[in-house]
Order: sequence, then structure tokens, then C-alpha cells
Amino acid sequence: MIAKPATKYHPMAAVALPDRQWPSRTITRAPRWLSTDLRDGNQALFEPMNGERKMKLFMELVRIGFKEIEVGFPAASQTDFDFVRRLIDENLIPDDVTIMVMTQSREDLIARTVEAVQGAPRAIVHLYNATAPAWRRIVFGMNVSQILQFISHHVGYLKQLTDQQPQTQWTLQYSPETFSATELHVSLKACQTAIAAWGAGTGRPIIINLPTTVENATPNVFADQIEWMDRNLSPREHIVLSVHTHNDRGTGVAAAELAVMAGAQRVEGCLFGNGERCGNMDIVTMALNMYTQGVHPQLDFSDITAVARVAEECTGIPLHPRHPYAGDLVFTAFSGSHQDAIKKGFAAQSADAAWEVPYLPIDPADLGRTYDSVIRVNSQSGKGGIAFLLEREHGVVMPRRMQVEFSAVVQRHTDASESEVDGGALWALFQQTYLPAHPSATGTPAPLVVCHGHRLDEDGQGIELDVTMGGTRQTLRGQGNGPIAAAVDALGLPLRVDHYEERATGTGAHAQALAIVEAAMEGASGATFGAGMSHNIVTASVQAIVSVANRLAQRAGLAGQGVDTHRAETGAATDAARVASNA
Repeated sequence: MIAKPATKYHPMAAVALPDRQWPSRTITRAPRWLSTDLRDGNQALFEPMNGERKMKLFMELVRIGFKEIEVGFPAASQTDFDFVRRLIDENLIPDDVTIMVMTQSREDLIARTVEAVQGAPRAIVHLYNATAPAWRRIVFGMNVSQILQFISHHVGYLKQLTDQQPQTQWTLQYSPETFSATELHVSLKACQTAIAAWGAGTGRPIIINLPTTVENATPNVFADQIEWMDRNLSPREHIVLSVHTHNDRGTGVAAAELAVMAGAQRVEGCLFGNGERCGNMDIVTMALNMYTQGVHPQLDFSDITAVARVAEECTGIPLHPRHPYAGDLVFTAFSGSHQDAIKKGFAAQSADAAWEVPYLPIDPADLGRTYDSVIRVNSQSGKGGIAFLLEREHGVVMPRRMQVEFSAVVQRHTDASESEVDGGALWALFQQTYLPAHPSATGTPAPLVVCHGHRLDEDGQGIELDVTMGGTRQTLRGQGNGPIAAAVDALGLPLRVDHYEERATGTGAHAQALAIVEAAMEGASGATFGAGMSHNIVTASVQAIVSVANRLAQRAGLAGQGVDTHRAETGAATDAARVASNA
């Protein structure tokens, strides 16, 4: 039996704000964004990121367009300290990007934090302490007066250290942790104490960041709290009002949206909402919510699949297939009535009109997604079991995104034939679609690349391909950290491999290796898959690269055409000369 809430929990009191203005406002421009993926998101991982994974995610955040990035908690982790120093020492921070580091209010930690960012052109130091009654009583054993003295002392100590390094443009970010559970007059006193101790004003910027450290009320209550603080903070013109919402009640995005309507100028969060407990505010969701309302978020999510793959690789957390905007299945309709409405919507939609396709709140193409998987068959429509049949009869296990893509191929086939597909027909269709050793369907362009053979160097770092490319038989050489990278290098096409996997399709002497590659290519819409099958895994991998290259080339309009092979021929000649020289 669940305990009665009235006997165990303290409901949040309403804010006395009878003339609240936020309900009548709309969001008309993007807030300042801060990504905390590398700090708050990282500390919530079962296995925190190492330096290389952090660097890859940092570079992706820069590419997306973040201008403020919280890069770590350097006083708490040598890995974080070294990462921050690398960013500064190797001049890896773009001129228009400001890094932020976080520290608790302790003198030794503050000193170590300042040491970590010494020499940076710009730095935000994020100082925080909890202010809510339970934390004051249970954790710190302090009253309000003591908390205020605590804030003044530690902000003053940070000011003393940073004033000694005028070559860096310093900004204080102060957070009254547990703000949403703190009495408003106490929160205001805490923030005003930090503002005074920092000496905020012209040339001395300050960010006041108000978090729902633990989300404990409906979003409208948080909006009231933000509007009250917005009205009472002073000097308001020298303060950037920021919010950091969590998702304990599942309303982190809604709370941040209403907070912006209530006066917040800056929003913190993680790309896909990773963070402690139920996570931080999901920046992708909030940004694309704005986009669907005609407000550009000033962040680039035009290839949302690539962003998701980088985030998954760096954090080790797979994205839920139903995650808003970015999940593998969010643009997929199984219901027959949905499929019918979407088909009619596509037929009625013109290129220059506002987006108005039923059941699709955003145009998948705006996120770099194709329409191939929007309408997909499953068992409920009488044409399902595709993945089950291929695995049961041929040992082929496809990644989820490949299942979505191939089901669209099967859908087109069944629509044209007006018949069901059995296991044999399904396997033939898979071979025709993905395996380069099998001919293309009648009427399709000739493949750009036909591979006649290959030879892998002994060290596994180089490969020689015997191919017909663009109608010309030639030998290509490539280098890489394995057969996949070397084959991509040899082909000389602008391929980006997003995913690779291999598995056996049987057991014993008759088992074959199946290699599957997911890739994208400049000039071709979206990512797609290729496959190779052979008793030799290297051969299967090369076949998979050739397969995906041909499929992407067809999308880009290169299939059946001649291509400029000067780079490939010159590279092959150079490699041959080098081999001869070393012999």
C-alpha cells in the first residue's frame, strides 16, 4: 500500500504572484544554451568518460553550435583537471566558445579549480551551495545567517584569486543549489550576497543559475519562482538569469520552457537529458520544440542521427527508440490509419508550404532523416515478421535502424506485387538490396564500384583493392587502423562510417561472416546500410563498404557515372613507389 501523501510528503506552497505575466508570453528567440554533458551528464554515468571520449563529445558540442560548455569538475577528478588543461594548453577552445568549470564552496577546491583554468582567455567558474531548509538543517547544521556568511566568504575568496589573473575574463556563476525547494526570500538573500561579494557590474559579469536540483512541483510553480526572482534581483541589467532543471517528475523540459517565458535568459542541460536520477533537461527536445514553433534554436541538429551516435558512443547510454525527435522509431507509423493519413499528407504537402503532415510534428528531412521508414509494415498489418524470418532461416540479425530501412524496401515490394513475401523471396530481396555480389534490380543504374578482389597488408593497416570504379578497372590503396578504415581510404569517397558490426550466420564449416556497415556520404540524404557475406571476415567487411558506397552513390546521383579517379590513381602510384622504395 502506498502511504498517503498528506501524511508523509510536504507539498510545495504556491507563490504569491497574483499579477504573474509569464502565462501570456511566448518564446520568440533562443536562450543562451549551456551544455553540461561533460560535467553533470558525465558524473551520472556508470563509467565516466575518459579524456578521449570527453574530447570527442566536446568537439561535437562545438560543431552543434554551443557557445558555453561546462567541461568538468577539475577539483574533484584528475581526469577532469587534465582534460581542462589540455583544452587550454593545446588551444582547442574556439574564440567564440567559453568554458565553464564547477566547484563546491571550499577554499582548497576553489583554488584547484582556478589553477585548472589558468591561462584561458575566458572562463566561467560555477560556485554553488545548497540553501533549502532540509539541507541547512540536516547536511550543514547552519541557519540562514550562517549560510549567507558562508556564501560571502567563498565568493570573496574566488574573487581574490581571479583578480590576480587579469589576463582571463572571469565570470562567476552562482547557484543556490536546491533553489526550487528554498524559501524565495532566502534564495534572494543568497543570490544578492553572491552578487555583492563578486562586485557584479559593468565589466564584472555574473550568472545567477536557479536549479530544480530535485524537481518537486509542477512547472507553473517553478515559473512563478523564476518570475519572482526576475523582478527582485538587482542590479538586474548586470545579471544573466539562468535555469538548470531536472526531470524527477518528468517535466524538466516544460519547466525550462515556462522559466524562459518567466524571464530566464539562459538554459542548462544535456543533449538527450542524461544526468543524475531521472536526468537533466533535454536540450535536443527543448530546442526542437522551439523549432516546430518557428523559432530557430541557434543549434545545428540537421543530422540528428550523427549527434545521437556520438552521444551514445561517448556516454555508453543507448538512445531510447521512442526518444523525442531522435529515436529510431519516432518517425515510424505501424498503425494502418496513421499510415493512411501520412500518405495523404505527403501527397498534399508542397515544398513551399508550412509543414502540415498528419502525425509528423516536424519534417524528418530537417533533421537529416529520410522518409524511407516513415510508413512501415509490421505483424499487425499482415506483412510483418521480416527480422524474425531472416534470423530464423538465414541467421541474419539486423540492427534496429537497418530493420526500419529494410522494412520500407519490403513494403514497396509487397505494394507492387500485391502479395505476401515468404522466407525465400525475403532473402532474395535482402541480397539484391545489400549484398554487392548480387546484381542490382532490373532498371537500376550500374554500381559505381565493383570489387574484384583485395589484399590486406600483414600489419592490417593497409589494403589494396582491385576494382572497377566509374567504368575503369584500377588498383587502389588505402591506409587506416583496420580493414574498414583502409577500404574507405582506398575508395577516396566522402564516406562517414557511423556503425559497424559483424556476426556469424551459422555454425561449423558452413558458417559465414556477415558484416554490416551504416554510413553517410556528402551529397547523399541520410545514412544507409551495406552488407557483405563471406567465409573471410575481411572480405565480408570490404564487401559491406562497397555495398554501402554504391547505395549512397545512387542516392547522390553518382551511380552509373564516371568519377574523378585522379586521387585514387595518384594515391595508388604513390603507394606503389613507396613500397618499391622500401623493398
